[in-house]
Amino acid sequence: MRIAVIGAGALGSTFACLLALQGHDLVVTMRGAALPAVLAEGIRLTGGYGDRFARPQAVERLVEPCDLALICTKAQDAAAAIAENSAVLDGTPVIVVQNGLDGVTTAERLLPQSECFGLITIIAAHYEGPGRVRVTTAAPSYLGRGAGPVDAATRRWQAVLDAALPTLTRDNFVGAQWTKLVVNMLNALPAITGLSVQEVIGRANLRRLMTRSMRETVRVGLANGVRFGTLQGLSHRRLRAFAVAPLWAGQMLPLSMRARMGKVPNQGSTLQSLARGQRTEIDFLNGAVVRAAGEAGMAAPVNALLTELVHEVEQSGRFLTPAEVWARFR
Repeated sequence: MRIAVIGAGALGSTFACLLALQGHDLVVTMRGAALPAVLAEGIRLTGGYGDRFARPQAVERLVEPCDLALICTKAQDAAAAIAENSAVLDGTPVIVVQNGLDGVTTAERLLPQSECFGLITIIAAHYEGPGRVRVTTAAPSYLGRGAGPVDAATRRWQAVLDAALPTLTRDNFVGAQWTKLVVNMLNALPAITGLSVQEVIGRANLRRLMTRSMRETVRVGLANGVRFGTLQGLSHRRLRAFAVAPLWAGQMLPLSMRARMGKVPNQGSTLQSLARGQRTEIDFLNGAVVRAAGEAGMAAPVNALLTELVHEVEQSGRFLTPAEVWARFR
């Protein structure tokens, strides 16, 4: 089938390459220097899925209908990218591959004739340049929509994706998005300090801050009536216990995440955006927790300050030392 991938960063390039290798007709949207580079050299993956190469069609915007579209931009760029391609996309099934909570609802608002799904992916991929991606962690992805059980349309698209890379369906997809949001609390401190996720977790003070941000996220979700979905060994029951556990015990959660990552440094997507001189999606990660806390009539001071510090680094171009970060929280 003809499949469009909107956005050819680390994940967009990964999905485009692996789907093209299944024989699908892939078209990828991109801008700037990336467009001529991918037209000339194609997309090359290394790392977790082996050495793979594909040469999809590359364009600035879609001009022909497709059978399926994947939205793989950063959260802050999704609305503009969808709107720019809406004349072609509206009515096409759309899968939003994105962190945060708002991606599917944004697509539904801008594409009222489309069936919209969400995909949570645990793949860690490093963007090394246009059409060049190193997959540092190959992991499953999870497809679904809404808060109810999996439906037939979700199963159909899961089969298409699963042929290219491991993909599972998830009931209560909204709850799974919240669970992924807890996992995404790994991102802010690497972006603030310039350290890898593993290095951050290895430093006691930073690990405590990360744990506090995760606990705050769970507490905000519970206050909003969220039932967390099962993802990466995390469940509603486990996260509810984590939210009330002593801080010393709660640190086992980031430590277990570090153990699963292995030794290849994981920068996290937010630090990668900073390294490329791009805006980060922090307002859709830690910032989403702050907004949800306000809706529940509570505060989220840890996530609010982490959001502020990432923006500070964006503006100054200077990472903070772990001591400087710790001093801001004391």
